[in-house]
Amino acid sequence: MSSHIYCDGLHRRDFLRIGGLAGVGLSLAQYLQIAEAGQVGPSKAKAAIFVRLSGGPSHLDTFDMKPDAPASHRGEFREIATNAPGVRFCEHLPKLAKCADKFAVLRGVSHTLADHRLGTKYLTTGNRPLPSLEYPGFGAVVSRELSGPADLPTFVAVPGGEETTGYMGVEYGPLNTGQTPKPGRKMEIRGLSINGGITLADLDRRQNLLKKFDRAFDSLGNQDKLLVGLDRFTQRAFAMIRSPKVRTAFDLSQESSAITGMFGEESFPQSCLLAARLVETGVRFVTVSFTGWDTHDDNFTKLKMQQLPPLDAGLSGLFRALDAKGLLETTTVFVTGEFGRTPKVNARGGRDHYPRAMFCLMAGGGIRGGQVIGSSDKLGLGPEHTPITPDDVAATFYHTLGIDITKEYRTPSGRPVMIVRNGKAIEELVG
Repeated sequence: MSSHIYCDGLHRRDFLRIGGLAGVGLSLAQYLQIAEAGQVGPSKAKAAIFVRLSGGPSHLDTFDMKPDAPASHRGEFREIATNAPGVRFCEHLPKLAKCADKFAVLRGVSHTLADHRLGTKYLTTGNRPLPSLEYPGFGAVVSRELSGPADLPTFVAVPGGEETTGYMGVEYGPLNTGQTPKPGRKMEIRGLSINGGITLADLDRRQNLLKKFDRAFDSLGNQDKLLVGLDRFTQRAFAMIRSPKVRTAFDLSQESSAITGMFGEESFPQSCLLAARLVETGVRFVTVSFTGWDTHDDNFTKLKMQQLPPLDAGLSGLFRALDAKGLLETTTVFVTGEFGRTPKVNARGGRDHYPRAMFCLMAGGGIRGGQVIGSSDKLGLGPEHTPITPDDVAATFYHTLGIDITKEYRTPSGRPVMIVRNGKAIEELVG
């Protein structure tokens, strides 16, 4: 899959630092060697799905329309009613309009970072970026705080994440699928699939040979913690390859027609379907990335033809499928870009970077759906009243998972750092 390039020439892969696994070339066994889960705390939701709308979607053309604004600001799209009283969305989101009772819309979310890289760091960590410290993303923290089944990865990114593991290190990074799923097909994940004519019997023979080798050098292994760790994680790698859970989770052909019928066949809706299956199987955190929102020119054509239809099909399918599976209350869904876009349409028919006003969506995990929290002013220029910060949204997200944002981690240098430095849970959502 080709990497998306933003307006500033940065590739999506450029967001991945040493704290990420994408492009590092780790084998499954190597990944498992550095992927131990942390301690389990009390939790409300048991898992989370984080949907990244990379590039910065326009708030005025989606979930925060301004039909009474001048034509220079309101754009070409009309509003439609939803099944939530008083809540209205863009006309090109009809499926989401029919299930608006299942999620909450945050309007007037505001910050000051109009750069893709910095905005992404802020919205994926809940901490305003500092030059002296790399904060861990949501997936890394959840991987550390919530353990999952031994034969499943704790954190999966579809097709790959932009979240950094920061000072926590690569051991809490994602297992990247490297691709998006196809309708009705099993995904062949590198390191999780058996190819080249190798059978489970072949794997068993190899595993038995390794056990004999380990026994022959047992005294040496017991003296070397690294060797002991390698053996332990190699065994877990075998367990994952053999696991019926893994084979089932990544096989969309195993899903019922009642559920698959809720999703479109494009890459993003199918990725949302996969996310629901992974959570159902026991994966704790799934990131789904959807690029293409950097609409500096021809904004309305791109949104109408390319972006909004799959967004509508994917998110509506995700909310409905989780609800049908009985998983919506135990799965927090968080949808965000890195900023909004300028209220005034530019000379190229596009909208530019605009962090002063943006939207986020939240659902599940005790979130009260069918409501709008916060507001922007009449032109969408900024918050109408008290702004909602990315810190507040992050605090709310962690609250649904029972994770205490005041908990301190230690950096490699021994510096104590709270999970989220500022921000508090939004009471209207979780109170």
